This record gives sequence, C-alpha cells and structure tokens, in this order.
Amino acid sequence: MTRESWQTRLGFILAAVGSAVGLGNLWRFPWMTSENGGAAFLLVYLGVVLLVGVPGLLAEFVIGRRSGRNPVGALSSLSDSKAWSAFGHVFVVTAIVLLSFYSVVGGWILRYVGASVTGAYFANPGGYFDAVNYGLEAAGFHLLFLGITALIVLRGVKRGIESATKVMMPAIVVLLVALAVWGVTLDGAGEGLTFLLSPDFAALEANFFDILPVAAGQALFTLSLGAGTMLTYASYLGEDRSLAADGTAIAVLNTFVGVLAGVVVFPIMFALVGEVGDGGPGALFVGLASAFASLPYGQLVGTVFFGVVALAALSSSISMLEIPVSFLVDEYGVSRPTATAGLVGVFAVTGSVCALDPGVFDLVASTIVDLLLTGGLVGFLLFAGWVLGRDAVAEYELGAGAFASRFGTPWLYAAGVFIPVFLIFTFVSGLAGALGVSVASTELLGVTFSQTRVFVVVSVLVALASFLGLRRADSVI
Repeated sequence: MTRESWQTRLGFILAAVGSAVGLGNLWRFPWMTSENGGAAFLLVYLGVVLLVGVPGLLAEFVIGRRSGRNPVGALSSLSDSKAWSAFGHVFVVTAIVLLSFYSVVGGWILRYVGASVTGAYFANPGGYFDAVNYGLEAAGFHLLFLGITALIVLRGVKRGIESATKVMMPAIVVLLVALAVWGVTLDGAGEGLTFLLSPDFAALEANFFDILPVAAGQALFTLSLGAGTMLTYASYLGEDRSLAADGTAIAVLNTFVGVLAGVVVFPIMFALVGEVGDGGPGALFVGLASAFASLPYGQLVGTVFFGVVALAALSSSISMLEIPVSFLVDEYGVSRPTATAGLVGVFAVTGSVCALDPGVFDLVASTIVDLLLTGGLVGFLLFAGWVLGRDAVAEYELGAGAFASRFGTPWLYAAGVFIPVFLIFTFVSGLAGALGVSVASTELLGVTFSQTRVFVVVSVLVALASFLGLRRADSVI
C-alpha cells in the first residue's frame, strides 16, 4: 500500500500548528491559567515550551521521519525490540484517551455556536453550562463533532487534513487578532492583561513546584507532544525538509496563538464580568458567555468567537484520530475508510462515557492526560538519545542548513540526558499529587530532604537506571 505524504511544506506546518493550537490554547489554557496564578503560570509554561517543548518536538520529528511509520511501527522498526514495540502501543492508547474527552468539549463548542446565534445562554450562563455540559444531549453533540472529524480524516493526508488546515488556521488567526484588538479597547481590559502578563514573583516562588507539573502538562498538550501526533505527521515528510526550521516555526506559531488567545479571553472577562471566574472546564464557556451576554451585539461576537474555537478544535481532533488510523493502516493493512469507521465506533463509546460522567471527564482531561503525555515524551527522548543516538543526529541534519546542523549534537545531549530528568521529576510529582501521596521530611548526613528533594533524588535514580538499561554503542554518552 502506497503511503501518503504532505503535498507542500506549508501544508505540513499548518497541519502541525493546527494540531498544536486547538483546544489546548483556547479552552484548556484559560482553565489552567485561571487556576494557577495567571502570569506566574504563563511564565513557567513559556519556559517549558522553550526548554522542553522544542527539543521534544524535534525528537518526535526525527523518529517519525526516519521510520516513515506510526508510533508503534516506528519504535519497533528502528529498535528491533518487542519491548519498544509494546511501548509504542501506549501512544495509541493516549490518542484514544485524548479524543475521548476532546470530542466531548468539541460537542460543547458546536452547541455554543448555535446557542450564540439564539442567545440561549445569555440569561443564565452558569446555569446553561451546568444544564448542557453532561448527559445524553452532550453525548449526542460529542457524536456530531466526532462525525465531522472522521469525515476529514477519511479523505486522507492531502485531500483531508492538509486541505482543511490550510483554510482553518489562517481563519483562526485572523479572527483571534480581530477579537483581541476589540477586547483590549474595553474599559477594564487592563486588569485582564495584568493578570495574564504581570507575574507575582513572590507567589511564583512559593508555589513553583505546584505550578510546574501543570505547566509542563499544558505545554506538552498544546504542542501535541507525548502522544505520537507529531511523530505521525513527520512520518509523511520528505528528507529535504529542515526539521529544526519546521519545529521552531511550529513552536513559535503555536505559542503566539496561545498568548493571543489569552489576550482575547482575560481582558474580555475582566472588562465585562469583573473577574477571572471560578476556573474549571467551564471557565471559557461560563466566563466569556457572561461577557457576551452584556454586549449590545453579544450574539454576533459569541457566534464568531465560538466559531473560531470550533475550527481550532477540529484542527486538533483530526490529528488525534489520525494516530490510531495510521496504526491500523500501516501495521495491519486496513483500508483508511474501514479503520476510520471502526475507530469512530470505539470513540463513540469512550467519549460517551466522558460525556455522561463529569467525574470521569475531569480525571481524564487533566490528571491522566498530563501523566500520559509526560511519560510518553520521556519515552521518545530516551529512544532518540539512547537507542538512535548518532542516527538521530544524522536524521536531524538531513535538510538542515549549516547553521542548524551545528545544534544537532547539543540537542541530542539535552534530549537524551537533561530533559528526561526534568520530565521524570514532573511525572513523579504529578503522580504523587494525583494519588494524594506526601513524603515527610527526613534528615541524612546533616541534610534535610524535603518532599521536593526526595522527588528529585528519585527522578535522578530512575533516569540513571533508564540510561544504563538503554545504552548502546551509538548512544549520546
């Protein structure tokens, strides 16, 4: 079976940015920012994007393009290891988990597009969201959103994903810029900009290790890292493309849209509602819905805004569905229509569970996703540094110019050694928080080990064991 490829470089970049932008920036970012200190969270998030996100993005690109396969096939073919092949299945599971809750939120958005036209939520935004967010109707809209996603993926890489994102991404940026220009002119918008852009460093220092795992999870979520999405997209690339240039462009564009989304959301909420709201999954819907309800042309503004969010949601959901579709097509020779139809049946069930039970939704959409993405990226980084080694550098240098090629070896050292230790620390911290585990301070040789220090030691030991276990002749060290 002939494997598809991207028709143009722009098509690949827009598709990758579309996957990255999505609800990670327009829905989950306001939720996480409002609950974790505003500008303090943004500062940590930007640092993780720069120091972890870009190197991680390149690791997925290198593995994907070198293998020309989906995550399972890539790890299996490049390592000849049953263990790595088994680990690759984690990314198929991660994609299923992601789209299971993502399509529920996509259904909310479709519903709000229609409700904005009629002004249905204007009288009681909070009550309206509580009435429609979960239940049978929410499951129905989840199925509608899933069906639209499937129709795009069904058409394939060139005619479906690439064609759709070439239209959606420019439309998203143009509409967001227009909303941002309008929003910052409102009376009281300055408080929203202060909340988003002026960090309280004392609060940041006091809560840094609480913010860090959340910011890391958000950075990976919004860059579509750790799930195999970028690996899968890179598997359709030719060797003449510069992975460093494309990866940097994707990270910069994604971060720009993320900050732009914050410039839209928070000034409007502070100007028209007077506060950031209660946070949670409904932060975007309740807070902005209240704002739109107070405007003379609120129905029009609301329709445009939620229309933008709907486009962003679709640009990401198609990448999530593409991972298991490519797995079935590559590994089992299943036709794209059959693979898509079968997976829609799976997501119809898993997504409906999330739509019917808010407890399951909250657990999946925050804690489980953060842990899966963090653990997944650790796997990709260790694979690039300790299994591929010099081959990873060689793949990185294909298509790269003289300037970018200089950073190949430093990138691999960062990806194979330093970043995994950091990510293992955030994983251990996040897992302990999710399980409610706390470690009492202990003293050893006159040194007091707080919980944070204990987690650091555990992370270094786990990383060291991983390095020693995976080390090959071509490894980074």
